[in-house]
Amino acid sequence: MKRPLFMRFPGGRDRALTLSYDDGVNPDARLISILKAHGMKATFNINSDLFSPDDPSLPRNGTRFSASEAVKVYEGMEVAVHGAIHPFWNQMPLASATYDIIRDRANLEKIFHRTIRGSAAPYGVTGEKCIEALKAAGIVYCRTTVSTEKFSMPENWLALPATCHHGNPRLMELAKNFLGLQNPRHPQLFYLWGHSYEFDDNDNWGVIEAFCDLVGGHDDLIWYATNGEIYDYTEAYNRLVWSVEMDRVTNPTFTELWFLFGKTVYRIMPGETIVF
Repeated sequence: MKRPLFMRFPGGRDRALTLSYDDGVNPDARLISILKAHGMKATFNINSDLFSPDDPSLPRNGTRFSASEAVKVYEGMEVAVHGAIHPFWNQMPLASATYDIIRDRANLEKIFHRTIRGSAAPYGVTGEKCIEALKAAGIVYCRTTVSTEKFSMPENWLALPATCHHGNPRLMELAKNFLGLQNPRHPQLFYLWGHSYEFDDNDNWGVIEAFCDLVGGHDDLIWYATNGEIYDYTEAYNRLVWSVEMDRVTNPTFTELWFLFGKTVYRIMPGETIVF
């Protein structure tokens, strides 16, 4: 126990950036094109019972995609639960809240042909009942609408705060602070959230474009990841097996992992043991 230990992200990077956007609405397509142009990733939280109909002869449901459109639009991004009908989970019986989450998850898994394990809470509402329902539905993380204006890693993945909403007047200040961090010991996470329709409503697409212009393109410094990728990496890191004197560590996972031990950054491959 002679040296301090801190997680590092893939490539030994000390910071990561992720975004989380809600409701599965048409402006997501424009947001995704901006993110992809800057090499960035996001998680999109979708209400699967509120898709527009695929049949063009039927009236469309406001500004939402059809299911077949969504499959194409969200390619390369993570899709997560947001309640099948966007309800207040805390106002529902536990069984009904759990059913809504499971229904949304099952619908999205059938549409996107992938396993869905993440979510954002409709209206940002969380609490004991919501967490119990999320656990029962097999959800491993859930974003709230709480903003910390910090870059700390989550302590409770089922009541996940963000750094800030994109409408925060300190957005660019926070982004510059994030970029300017000098060799932080603790891993740093910038987590941005919002709704892409807000850019249309407020005629301020320049906000997200300026943000991406500033923080994008720093692959040597920042790990750009989805919410789920950061969760999975952190869980894998937490499975490292250390001797009690911390002179030996084994990686029992299938994930290449990185950590700062003392003043040295180490990479440990799946199945590898490092002796110090």
